[in-house]
Amino acid sequence: MTDTPIIMREQQYGRIIAVLSKLRLDSFARVVFLVDKNGQEIAVQGEVGGLDTTSLASLAAGNVAATGGMAKLIGEKEFPTLSHEGERESIHICIIGRTLLVVVFDDRSSLGLVKLRVKQASRELATIFEEITRESEQTAQDNPLLAGITDDDIDSLFSS
Repeated sequence: MTDTPIIMREQQYGRIIAVLSKLRLDSFARVVFLVDKNGQEIAVQGEVGGLDTTSLASLAAGNVAATGGMAKLIGEKEFPTLSHEGERESIHICIIGRTLLVVVFDDRSSLGLVKLRVKQASRELATIFEEITRESEQTAQDNPLLAGITDDDIDSLFSS
């Protein structure tokens, strides 16, 4: 995994939204969203009314980090998928490189169907993110001045 910041183009973002939308429809999910491993929301599709997606994204990332620690304790690199089933709502999380695919679904769907559809969508998203990462690394090589700018540098420009 690289630490190069990713630069996503509008066309790539559109492809991600299309994959998430198809996944939501095909799995009968309530909402599907993509977050980075730091808990920052990248894209969302579905019924988000009344759902604090910012908090859910952060908690999903924390959940993956915690279970990653457990995985290491038993000799695994990570657990690539996590599922939490509730009485009415359930969540399935899939790790795709530097991102997490989070699917919230209810009794209109099943965990088996969600897992099947997530597996298909994960391959498509992995391909898109490989392209984004490749282009981002190329941009960093072509523009070393831009590669050295951090979020802290940008924040300091706009703070008083």
